[in-house]
Amino acid sequence: MILETFVVGPLQCNCTLLGDEDAAEAIIIDPGDEVSRIYRRLADLGLKLKQILVTHGHIDHVGGALKLKHLTGAPIFLNENDLPLLKMMEEQAAWVGVPTPDVSAPDVTLTDGLRVGLDRYPAEVLHTPGHTQGSVCLHFEPLKMVIAGDTLFAGGIGRTDLPGGNPRQIIDSIETRLMPLSGDTRVLPGHGPATTIGAERQHNPFLIMH
Repeated sequence: MILETFVVGPLQCNCTLLGDEDAAEAIIIDPGDEVSRIYRRLADLGLKLKQILVTHGHIDHVGGALKLKHLTGAPIFLNENDLPLLKMMEEQAAWVGVPTPDVSAPDVTLTDGLRVGLDRYPAEVLHTPGHTQGSVCLHFEPLKMVIAGDTLFAGGIGRTDLPGGNPRQIIDSIETRLMPLSGDTRVLPGHGPATTIGAERQHNPFLIMH
């Protein structure tokens, strides 16, 4: 297994490459920026990109997806509830102070319960609205790993003051969809360091306070 994280763009988004060297296949999660760097790495590893998975429709996570699709032919997966955010891309770019990237509607919507990923490393889509209405987490149960987007961070949760955000909803999503997972499940958030479900159960102030 190949598992690499690229910290990309001005908002330091964690972009994840998961590869199966035996099958020479890979998926990329949240290619928000620096697509040429990601593409070079795929080429260096000799991996064919099978899926581009986007946890939600904010520019720092989706900004490079269409460019990566053009380079590789891989389909883009995104929950359709975040289509309104794609239509606001010019406004999103203005928030961050970057040029507006080209985006398009996804090829596949990341519906709750959908199986995605690689044959050897499958994931289940967990719809976790709150940070945005289309936010999802990807649970790779065989790897004891969840890619949490901006729903859950080490010691924090995603902000809810942007369009589509809802503070009660994000707590409910975390408590009903993520906290029941095994305590030793590794959490790779959309920004910052990795953590575990068990550590967040015990120490995350947003969850303890609640």
